Amino acid sequence: MASATLRLAVCASLFVPALSAGGLAQSRDAKTIVIVTPQQATVPIPTMMEGPQSATTNQEMADQLFLRLAELGPSLVTSGDKGFVPRLARSWSRPDSLTLIFELDPRAKWHDGVPVTAADVVFTFERARNPQIAPKLAGLLRHLTSVTADGDHRVTVRFDRAYAEQFYDATFHVQPLPSHLLAAAASQPELPHEFVANPVGNGPYRWVRSVPGQFIELAANPDFFLGRPAIEHVFFRAASDPEARMNLMLTGEADAMDNVPAPPSNIQRLAAAPDLRTVPVPSPVMGYLLFNQRDRTDHTKSHPILSDPAVRRAIALALDRQTMVRATFAGYADVPYGPVSQLLWIRKGSPHAAGRDTVAARRLLTAQGWVDHDGDGVLDRNGQPLALTLSYPVTSEVRKQLSLLVQEQLRQVGIRIDIARLDGPVWNERRTHGDFDIDFSSVVQDPSPSGLTQAWSCTGGTNVAKYCNPKVDSLIDGAIAAYSDAGKRWQAVLRQIEADQPAVFIYASTYVFPVNRRLNRVSFHPASIWLLLREWSAK
Repeated sequence: MASATLRLAVCASLFVPALSAGGLAQSRDAKTIVIVTPQQATVPIPTMMEGPQSATTNQEMADQLFLRLAELGPSLVTSGDKGFVPRLARSWSRPDSLTLIFELDPRAKWHDGVPVTAADVVFTFERARNPQIAPKLAGLLRHLTSVTADGDHRVTVRFDRAYAEQFYDATFHVQPLPSHLLAAAASQPELPHEFVANPVGNGPYRWVRSVPGQFIELAANPDFFLGRPAIEHVFFRAASDPEARMNLMLTGEADAMDNVPAPPSNIQRLAAAPDLRTVPVPSPVMGYLLFNQRDRTDHTKSHPILSDPAVRRAIALALDRQTMVRATFAGYADVPYGPVSQLLWIRKGSPHAAGRDTVAARRLLTAQGWVDHDGDGVLDRNGQPLALTLSYPVTSEVRKQLSLLVQEQLRQVGIRIDIARLDGPVWNERRTHGDFDIDFSSVVQDPSPSGLTQAWSCTGGTNVAKYCNPKVDSLIDGAIAAYSDAGKRWQAVLRQIEADQPAVFIYASTYVFPVNRRLNRVSFHPASIWLLLREWSAK
C-alpha cells in the first residue's frame, strides 16, 4: 500500500508544472484526463452535504468515491426497483410490502482494503436519519423506520407505509461510509478533519489530493470489484469564468467540460473545433413563469389579477413558447407539459404543450371584462390596467432573453409587462416572501417526481405563490403510493396542474457537454453527470 501511495505522489508531482503552466495537452497520456468545472468540490462526504455544502459539485465528486447500494439506471424510472442496477448490493428481495432486504457483494472493499459490510450501511443510515446531523436527508428518509444488519452482508430496511419509491429512498439518498474509520463520530455532525480532507471510499476512484481553487486529483481504484477504470488519473479543474472554461477546452488543456453556458453560439464555437465534439444530455433544469395567487402586499387577499384562472390561461395562450425556446436554445430545449424537466421519467407519454392562440386569449380576457377602454393599447377593467411585473435574477441571460420575448408577445394582446431585473439576493428574498406578480423561476429537479410536492402542493415548502388545489394533493398522494399504474397517475397530476395554470411552463433544457475526440465510450448520467466516468477510455 505504501509503495502504491508513493507512485501516486511521484506522478502527481510530475503533473503539477504542466497543469499550472498550460502544457497540459502535451503532458497527458491515454490514462489521464482533465475535466473543467465551474466550482471545486469542498466536502464530497455523504451525510455532510447539507445546507451550504449541498452543491452539485460535492455530490458529483462523492459519486466517484462512494457507491450506493443500487444505482438509478438509464430509464431514470424511480418507481419500483426495475429501473435500478446492482452496486454495493448484488441482489435484493421484498418479503412484504414494508420490507426490503439487500445482499451486499462480498467483493466490495474500502480503499484501505477493508471489506464493506452491513455495519457500514447501518452506521451511515443512522447518521442520515438523524435530523441533528443531516436534516434534509432525514426528511427524505422519513418513511424508513429501521435499518438493521443480519450478519456481514445482509441489510434489512423497513418502512412505515407501502409506496412506489421505497427502493429509490433506500438506495438513492445514502452512500455508505466506512464505519471502521468513523465509529467514534457516529453521532457527531462533523466527521474527523483527516477523513474530510482525505476521504476513504469504495468507488471506482480514490482520493489523491485537493489544491484549493485549482483542482482535485483522483486515481483509479486498482481493486474496484466492478472493474478497474481504464482512465488512471482524473483531474477536476475549477474555473469559475465561462470563457476561461471554454478556452481550456479549445486549447486542449481540458478534455471535458461542464454544461456549455449560454448563448447557443458557444455550443457552435466548441463544436467547430476539430478536436472536440458536443454531447447533448437530458437535464434536470426547468424554467417557468410562476403566477402569484396572493396579493403581493397583503397575503391575506387574493391577487387582484392573477387569482383569476381565465387571466392565467389567457397569458399562456398568448405566448408562442415553441418559437421562444427555439430562438433562445437553438434546439437544446423543449417546452414541457407540466412542471417536469427532461430528467423526470413521468414526462414520457405527456401531450404536447398548448401552442399560441391569441384569438382565444383575447376572448377569455374580454369575457372577464378586460377591454381597452381608453385606447392606449393596454386592457383595463374598472379603471385598473392589465399591467404586471415580471421578475428574474440579473445573472440569468436565458431568462433575460425570454422575458423580453414574453413582454413583446403579451403586449400584442393588450397585457403590459414591466420587467424587474434584480440582483440575486434581492430576487430570492422577494420570491421567498411572495413579493412578485410573475416570477421567472428555474428549478433543478431530483429524479423523483415526488419532489413536485414541494412547489405544487398546498403545503409545499417552496410553494411561494400559494397555489393550492386539494385535488392535486390527492392525485399526488395516489401517484406516490401507486405501484402498477404510477405513470398514469402522475400523468393525471400533470393534467390537473396544466388545467389550473398556476404557471406557464416555458422550457426544459438539455445539457451540452464538450469532450475531446480522444475520449472513447463517453456517456453521461443525467442524475449525476460524471457518474459513468469509470466506463470511459482515451486514446
